[in-house]
Amino acid sequence: QVQLVESGGGLVQPGGSLRLSCAASGSISSFSIMGWYRQSPGKQRELVATLTSSGYANKADSVKGRSTVSRDNAKNTLYLQMNSLKPEDTAVYYCNARAYYGGAVYWGQGTQVTVSS
Repeated sequence: QVQLVESGGGLVQPGGSLRLSCAASGSISSFSIMGWYRQSPGKQRELVATLTSSGYANKADSVKGRSTVSRDNAKNTLYLQMNSLKPEDTAVYYCNARAYYGGAVYWGQGTQVTVSS
């Protein structure tokens, strides 16, 4: 079983920034796509940003222009840099990965991001 562990969440003021990390137990080169999703109270889990193994990024309209998804293969880690944070960004952020072979999907435990003044 692949383990994904998110970190970097916390409490920030509106307009602030956070860098979330997702550390994988194995090589992230074995994943065809990795990404970030979030879920806030009363809402379904939604896409934030994804990154394919070839380097193509996809982002939700709500975070375009103020977020960057990246990876470090040597560290087996996926990142999400978020700037100009808004209260509506408050949610639990989850890391996701899909394997090349078999298409298995893995999720991390989530990290809380709270944007409040």
